[in-house]
Amino acid sequence: MSETRVSFPESQRFAPPETRRDFLGLAAAWSAVAAFVMAMLGALRLPMPSVFPESNSQVKLGRPEAFLKGTPSYFPQHRLWVFRDEGGLHAISSVCTHLGCIAERGEDGKFKCPCHGSVFGPDGALLGGPAPKGLVWVELTVSPEETLVADTLKAVPAGTVLKA
Repeated sequence: MSETRVSFPESQRFAPPETRRDFLGLAAAWSAVAAFVMAMLGALRLPMPSVFPESNSQVKLGRPEAFLKGTPSYFPQHRLWVFRDEGGLHAISSVCTHLGCIAERGEDGKFKCPCHGSVFGPDGALLGGPAPKGLVWVELTVSPEETLVADTLKAVPAGTVLKA
């Protein structure tokens, strides 16, 4: 008599169970694929700037006569100090020239960077620290509406004063 072999149909029911090693291998492979895809998405973003330059760097600060002699005015939203002395008006940026931290003005009139210790004189000149140069003086003009306007992207030589 011949022996007949009964074959079971191919189905998941009769397949051997997956082992933990198979599961971990598949999880590692899919994790590597996901990490590669995310890295490529990040690399595609590199050519585009994450911060766009300001469209209008000119900011209105107020009427020139509102700035009193000997009383500095700080505009935190523009990171700008405006001073009036006997010569006129001038503005100094409070952004440290080292790494862009905001320098704080002390009681003695000196600017101190809280991040890395740079020290600037009352006129923004570099006195010490890792900063490569003094604080930037910003261009001031008077608009046709008689308003003081600072162009935060236009640097002027230190000592430039607006006669107002």
